[in-house]
Amino acid sequence: MPTVPAQQKVLRHSVRGQVLDALRAALVDGDLVPGEIYSGPALGERFGVSATPVREAMQQLALEGAVECLPNRGFRVLSRSPRELAELAEVRALLEVPVMLRLARTVEAGAWTALRPAAAATAAAAAAYDPAGYAEADRSFHRAVLSLAGNDQLVQVADELHRRSQWPVKDAPRVRRADLVADAAEHQALLEALIARDLPVVESLVREHFTGAPS
Repeated sequence: MPTVPAQQKVLRHSVRGQVLDALRAALVDGDLVPGEIYSGPALGERFGVSATPVREAMQQLALEGAVECLPNRGFRVLSRSPRELAELAEVRALLEVPVMLRLARTVEAGAWTALRPAAAATAAAAAAYDPAGYAEADRSFHRAVLSLAGNDQLVQVADELHRRSQWPVKDAPRVRRADLVADAAEHQALLEALIARDLPVVESLVREHFTGAPS
């Protein structure tokens, strides 16, 4: 059984949700390692809570494809291959690219301007080299864009695919700060092209964003 990382306290208000957020961040940051098994009580000690909210949060992560439950043992962080991540990127592109291109032709500039703070949040997380914070800001930006389509089911499915694409690959090097900065810059460039209604640039940026983004 691997050593649990240093204790990290969470407030007891909305304990399960806070533990779930903390576990997701630990996965993105690489504190929870693919292939390793972690026990509910040990993780509960890390977060300063009982094992119950940890188990509940882990069950949610199992539904999201991040861990598997091992009866009487704990939870194994699932490993995934580069091919699986490539497949997720392909599915996301098939879903999001046509929607974004349609929105580029129909949404007014003011709606895109309102998304500048969301793009700036990704840039701030990248500059601070906060992978977990970047993952959340990145999903928030994409949700904000897709929400303009007015289709809640689309937003929910796309967000789930996006989250699954953020779980790490076993033995892969930690994402570089430069990669996060470049990805965040694409968000800002995309917004400026959308505001300007520069459709060829929008299409190029949207398609390229799914081929090399770390998220």
